[in-house]
Amino acid sequence: MKIMLIIFTIVTLLFGVKVEKVEEKYQKSKSCKACHLHIVRDWEQSWHAKSHYKNDEYFRASTDYVSRKTRKSLNSVKIKCAACHNPRISVTSTDMDYEIIAVMGLDKNSDINKATQSSAISEGINCVVCHNIDKIHDNKDSLSRGIHRVTWMKSGTMTGPYDDSNSPYHKVEQRDFMNKKSDKLCFVCHANDKAVKGLVFTDMQSEYKKGKKQCVDCHMGPQKMGVAATLRDRKGKVKKRKIRGHAFAGAHTQEMWKDALSLNLKEVKGKVIIQINNPQPHNIPSGFGSRELIIEISYLDGATNLDKQSISLTRHYTRRKGKPTIPHLAEKTSKDMSIPALGKKVLKIKKSPGASSVHVRLYYRLVNDEVRSILKLKDAIWSKKMLITSKSLELK
Repeated sequence: MKIMLIIFTIVTLLFGVKVEKVEEKYQKSKSCKACHLHIVRDWEQSWHAKSHYKNDEYFRASTDYVSRKTRKSLNSVKIKCAACHNPRISVTSTDMDYEIIAVMGLDKNSDINKATQSSAISEGINCVVCHNIDKIHDNKDSLSRGIHRVTWMKSGTMTGPYDDSNSPYHKVEQRDFMNKKSDKLCFVCHANDKAVKGLVFTDMQSEYKKGKKQCVDCHMGPQKMGVAATLRDRKGKVKKRKIRGHAFAGAHTQEMWKDALSLNLKEVKGKVIIQINNPQPHNIPSGFGSRELIIEISYLDGATNLDKQSISLTRHYTRRKGKPTIPHLAEKTSKDMSIPALGKKVLKIKKSPGASSVHVRLYYRLVNDEVRSILKLKDAIWSKKMLITSKSLELK
């Protein structure tokens, strides 16, 4: 028993690469509220604030599922996912030595277990994650993500978009990825993702077509005059700035989907041609493998509903022997059915006999039926259909 404890102690001491340590007073968003209350309140409503194992049902369920199916310790899977979900975690990798210790139940006091249980990462993507980055290494392999793609500032130095900021509570340095090149910051994590076996199931950075829009234009909203910090100068005034929201609206936000895509309908030789146009700079669906567009088609004769069809545009993932699975465990995937960035998709549907008109509704859903069933997700948000747009056509 003594030998095992000695081995355990040695492995614990030597294991893992440490990130730049953050002083306790900068770890939590509550420390930022004194000067940035309105921004912190915005962020508290965001899914960045939920980006943690305990706070996100999908993340928790998929992490547990990967652990069970790969027979790896839950902590090892958590550490791997933490690269983006909890980038200020104090341990960045695990190895077989830890797996042995975990199986034996001797990892309670290990650095790895302490890292995954630390309250310092419980807020997921909080202020100190984005605003303490010094450099973004976007020249790295595109599959290097999150913590593996950045260099941190020293604790107590924050980065921001302004070159004239100052604070009595922390140092401030300007970085271009906080304003003109903000896409670089988004793609630290919102880039490409791959399954355990190497299959790339999301390639968001490669599909991105930069035009007039940056990521922040939609996901943080337009710049408005306001105050970044409520700290007053010697004359008792606050400095007016152009600022953006920090709620980070995304695919889970109903308002984001209103007219995000458009529909064109026409009738040609007994078929209804449905054209879906995507003016956005990334594919839709995108961002994660199991998202879905649903097209509901209703054929009418006057006010009478003659027929109804539903078409799902999503991807399905399989493991060995063709067994359905979640994206992170996939070895193969079905054809990409997304609408390309700044592009379109055309569907030809046979017209229902006797119909005088057709009505088409286009919806978005965060998780398709298959993956939602595999992970046994219960929260209504995962099955909610969010209306994007609709259109009707009189038939000949």
